[in-house]
Amino acid sequence: MPDIIQLLPDNIANQIAAGEVIQRPASAVKELLENAVDASATSIQLIIVDAGKSLMQVIDNGKGMSDTDARMCFERHATSKIKKIEDLFQVRTMGFRGEALASIAAVAQVELKTRRAEDELGTLIEVENSTVIKQEPCVCPVGTNIAMKNLFFNVPARRNFLKSNAAEMRHIVEEFIRVAMAFPEIFFSLTSNGQEVFHLEAGSLKQRVLQVLGNQQASKLVSVKEEMDYMNVSGFVGKPETARKTRGDQYFFVNNRYIKSGYLNHAVMSAFEGLIPKDSFPLYALFIELDPSQVDINVHPTKQEIKFEDEKIIYAFIQAAVKHALAQFSVAPSLDFTLNADIQQLDALNKPFTEEKQHTASGSKLFSTFTQKHQAHAIEPTNKSELKHWKDFYTPAAPTPEGNNIPGIQQEADMLFSYEKSYGSIEQPAGTQHEIQHTQRNNSPVIPDSPLLQLHYTYIIATAASGFIMVHQQLAHERVLYERYSLAAHGKHIPSQQSLFPATLELITPDAILLQELLPDLKAIGYNIELFGKDSFIIHGTPADVAAGNEKHSIELLIEQFKHFTSDVKFSRREKLVRCMSRQQAIKAGQSLSQKEMLTLIEELFTCTTPNVTPTGSPTFIEFKEDYLDRMFGK
Repeated sequence: MPDIIQLLPDNIANQIAAGEVIQRPASAVKELLENAVDASATSIQLIIVDAGKSLMQVIDNGKGMSDTDARMCFERHATSKIKKIEDLFQVRTMGFRGEALASIAAVAQVELKTRRAEDELGTLIEVENSTVIKQEPCVCPVGTNIAMKNLFFNVPARRNFLKSNAAEMRHIVEEFIRVAMAFPEIFFSLTSNGQEVFHLEAGSLKQRVLQVLGNQQASKLVSVKEEMDYMNVSGFVGKPETARKTRGDQYFFVNNRYIKSGYLNHAVMSAFEGLIPKDSFPLYALFIELDPSQVDINVHPTKQEIKFEDEKIIYAFIQAAVKHALAQFSVAPSLDFTLNADIQQLDALNKPFTEEKQHTASGSKLFSTFTQKHQAHAIEPTNKSELKHWKDFYTPAAPTPEGNNIPGIQQEADMLFSYEKSYGSIEQPAGTQHEIQHTQRNNSPVIPDSPLLQLHYTYIIATAASGFIMVHQQLAHERVLYERYSLAAHGKHIPSQQSLFPATLELITPDAILLQELLPDLKAIGYNIELFGKDSFIIHGTPADVAAGNEKHSIELLIEQFKHFTSDVKFSRREKLVRCMSRQQAIKAGQSLSQKEMLTLIEELFTCTTPNVTPTGSPTFIEFKEDYLDRMFGK
């Protein structure tokens, strides 16, 4: 029988390698930017067309390459950084394995122009499907200009797996930020479809962090800087009020290389323990410097997961550095006031404080200086104050001669205003109110006109024909809003409540790109938002459920919740948005409701197509049957 094992052709082997290194356009962007950094560039430009599917171009002013090096860089495992096995454990550059350009050339059409400072002419090379189709001298500036066109043109199955342009652009921005943040001394720019998205001038680390995360974070960052012989830690962590429900703004860098590490993230989380809610994540950008021999970065094709020689030391040092930074800026207590065994043995704690000692202490001169009479802010009472009748301002007025009780009317108006503010107006089409009420009474197990009881400001107890039901107010309102928004998103749009004074919303670039993607779907559920500049938006109108003055916070919270859903691929973008909106606008547990508000909520709940569960499957109410109650009491 003939032999069946054969060597793969170079182009097929390169495509297989590209499957590990180049997973999407953002993967190629990362490799090209890191190559530019390794070339000692001081200016790096990234140009994107069609979210990288049509063009990804990186222009730098680095060292450039000779004509031989320009040809060799597209070969597999061709690198200038590794010459012997020991070099693998002393890597200080971003790239070192020589796989990136070979993998890129296997799945795209590549054009490279490069020139060294000592050369009069540069080199032009065109590669397609791992084959060099042109190499000739050319006129070009010092540095390297590399363009990738038509990504995955020869692997259409891979191209079909790419997401929408907005989704792929978000990944590109993430990779761009990770490289740009690690090298603040380099100028970076990002242009997408002819529009400049980022323009990051060279500067200090804090300036670069604020350029990326937004200048509004300037007063909310705490500096971290600790040094020891084994390692150094520097960077910034956000104050507790910057914590979010998603992990968006969390960056770890080891020797200026971005990494992902759940273990080190736990160290930061433990430092914030007790300062932020358990389901929130702090903001941080931390840079770890240590001897390259203490870390192995060759454990993953993308080099984003690394292995430390001693993880426990790294964990403890990061935790201590963050705790010290928070304490130093009075964000967390720096002293432990727990009494140890030595303090508990002192006479002041063991001997009782008798009445005689109390009388002696209270009669001392030291004690008298701390009484209210001797304090600087003490004010002697007087009858000459012009404000002694201030309480009369709140006394209800007497009924008018016409018999109209103004306070009563005002009380009803206040209750309605409170309802509109906290619960949101409930609009019903004209002419169908009686039909809706009739349907509600037929579907609802609640006895009509029966009094309702709110328990712990969270549960509503209503009498049913065969017992009683307990409704969770937040989950019930979430179901009501979900069906309302879902109907609007897939059918009749919710009318927008126009603002008299439109609000201007400033976002960081990644969030601005996401919001632009969501604008058509947001319009369907009542938001009227338009782009105003690069990362600015004007909010002209909101759904009726959004309280006036809360427009900006509503959008920011909606974006955070939407990012929390991005990992769930079983939902469409519109479905994710509807779920986020219903969860955000639902009345919260712990909020007091009037009888009218509770009645309206229950009536609307039982007009829903699925009133018993929320969109996530949690029960909205529990029914207690009369026979079950009897059995509980042995009847």
